[in-house]
Amino acid sequence: MNEEEHKAPSRAEQVAALRPGYRADLADGLDRFFEPRRTTCPWCGSEDLTTRLRTTDLLQHKPGRFVLDRCGECRHTFQNPRLSAEGLEFYYRDFYDGLGEKQLGNTFASRGKMYEQRAASLLPHTSDPKNWLDVGTGHGHFCESARTVHPGTTFDGLDFTDGAELAERAGRVERGYRGSFPELAPGFAGHYDVVSMFHYLEHSTEPDRELRAAYEALRPGGHLLIEVPDPDSRYARILGRWWLPWLQPQHLHFVPVGNLRQRLTDLGFTVVAEQHAEPHDPVDLLAGAWLALDAAAPRDNLPWLPSAPNALKRTLRGALLIAGIPALVAGTLLDRFAIRRLSHRLGVSNAYRLVARRD
Repeated sequence: MNEEEHKAPSRAEQVAALRPGYRADLADGLDRFFEPRRTTCPWCGSEDLTTRLRTTDLLQHKPGRFVLDRCGECRHTFQNPRLSAEGLEFYYRDFYDGLGEKQLGNTFASRGKMYEQRAASLLPHTSDPKNWLDVGTGHGHFCESARTVHPGTTFDGLDFTDGAELAERAGRVERGYRGSFPELAPGFAGHYDVVSMFHYLEHSTEPDRELRAAYEALRPGGHLLIEVPDPDSRYARILGRWWLPWLQPQHLHFVPVGNLRQRLTDLGFTVVAEQHAEPHDPVDLLAGAWLALDAAAPRDNLPWLPSAPNALKRTLRGALLIAGIPALVAGTLLDRFAIRRLSHRLGVSNAYRLVARRD
């Protein structure tokens, strides 16, 4: 086999190969990608619902419009109508895997310091966990970094994609489990000292089942670490649809911290720590500027679009993105140096973290 035959296909060739499949998926319209609209809050059952946000897919630019409703009783924010099983498959495809796998993988692999800080948040409560299950582990990069903080701990990973299996083959986790956590949890009953869910719960169709699964998988006295976007962040209101953590359509639920604390207590946990400044990811203004620029520019070559952009559109896109560089630089500087240390005081922290002990 010669060198040409070994050569990986270019992005343009990958896109061209994927386009007929997406064209077939979209031929019957988008209705099958959504469940019926809810009239009650999935968290508390209240009928007091108002629309909080209407937006589009600002990252992949797949077709569709998405609505987030807010409960007037408990303030839970949720996607309504919610993606169906077919919709979840369609909108996740080529985001974390396939076409988007390399870019997202590089992003996650570069965040070692953040992962170490997440792992260190457990140290005031237990210093030597024997085993740890990371739910929503992706390719296991958190587990790889967390070993530097907890060198005597065995890390397993679970994900509904093949990322967990890839993480096991790469040696980032001891065992990689692929599937639904609530369905797999009975097999883990009372086994783990720690279960972590970092930016996982918002992706779940049924957060309550995930929390119950964590309780089942933990031994008595074990700890649950949860980190999720904070829907009460002022940035969520200021930036509107340009606030990155909305991440539509992948994010289905946004749980206010008081709601999550109470639900954990009801399930038999004791919340031992609540953090807002530490889990804040200083990217809001940079990401908002990028999303706005990307939305204004002509589309890139994407397989769910009917055809590739012509030379004029490619030139216009490049020119607009170059013109936006000052805004991107300004956003980065403000995020990292002006706002980062004041994020909690200003009420703009974009995430919160809870550490809870199973009683």
